[in-house]
Amino acid sequence: MEVAKRNVAVLAALQALLFTNNSTAIALNGLVGYALADNKALATLPVTGWVVGAALTTYLASMLMRRVGRRAGFTVGTCTGILGASIACLAIYLAEFWLFCLGTTVFGVYNAFGQYYRFAAADAAPAEFKSRAISLVLAGGLVGGILGPTTSQWTKDLLPVAYLGAYLALVVLLFVVLAVLRLLDIPVPSESVRKEPGRPLPQLMAQPAFIVAVMAGAFGYGIMNLLMTATPLAMDLCGHPYGAAANVISWHVIGMFAPSFFTGTLIRRFGVLNMLLAGVGAMLGCVAIALSGVAVANFWFALLLLGIGWNFLYIGGTTLLTETYRPAEQAKAQGANDMLIFVTMALSSFSSGLLLEQNGWQMLNYLAIPFVLAVGIAVSWLMVLRRRTVPAL
Repeated sequence: MEVAKRNVAVLAALQALLFTNNSTAIALNGLVGYALADNKALATLPVTGWVVGAALTTYLASMLMRRVGRRAGFTVGTCTGILGASIACLAIYLAEFWLFCLGTTVFGVYNAFGQYYRFAAADAAPAEFKSRAISLVLAGGLVGGILGPTTSQWTKDLLPVAYLGAYLALVVLLFVVLAVLRLLDIPVPSESVRKEPGRPLPQLMAQPAFIVAVMAGAFGYGIMNLLMTATPLAMDLCGHPYGAAANVISWHVIGMFAPSFFTGTLIRRFGVLNMLLAGVGAMLGCVAIALSGVAVANFWFALLLLGIGWNFLYIGGTTLLTETYRPAEQAKAQGANDMLIFVTMALSSFSSGLLLEQNGWQMLNYLAIPFVLAVGIAVSWLMVLRRRTVPAL
């Protein structure tokens, strides 16, 4: 247990660095894209590239770590992130939109590997500590929620070329990630685990719990990404300053991760399915507030609730997923889950800018409602299935 707790602390630090980088990318990618793109409808394409880079590599990342272990795999992802952030810096300096899209796409590979920090904590923890290990690692993102937007605000105009300083800061932080990774102590999977085929992936994915876990993670992340990506642009179009948008994104990321200090405990007390329904309720609250006005306070409260809803759905979905596979099956189950999440994120981030440009902020929120309700219906369906399998007393 002591080794597991130490690994959780290291992984939480890595999560903090991941989301310091990610929240900077979230806050700035769309704005840099808007500044560089001739066609402003393509402003969020760099965000989409960032997500697509993760989507294309997330399954391969999981299978690679099955062979070489977590620390070596995370190192590969971080080095790729350094390359991507460096390309983005060059693109900003040269004012090349498509080169910037390439840089954010390569940078997305780092995000793909980083999303497995939560699984690394769960897989190396005793059963009774899994949900808490997942939530504590994700709690590290709280630091990123504070440092990322603050750092981007301070560094975006640090150099004569706008935004260049912020992306150079990403490169520096990634070298810090490489140093922290040396402290991780998770053994490489045994040869028997690496060679055992386990159940076929279609059989794993056909399980009701797997379906609900993926829906919670994918739709929760997709809705969050749809609204979050558009928020800095929507606030800019509403006449709000960048400082207000950075503050909203900062509190949104805090909403994403601050609940992690108690989400694992709540899951153990109330059950994972009830926590997923709580996440659905928070998402619906976000949409209701966003539709009620476009003042800074509306964006602030809506994005805060959006973050909380994402937290419950993401941690709940991850916890539920760990119930669906054996050790030999974890790489493909986790890889399939995260690949579907990133594909959904890619679609939502790409459509975000187009929908905002053509239909406005309100339409984005209306479009989120059916997907939120779909998660609620799926969770309720699984609740019914599980009640039917409980023998009568």
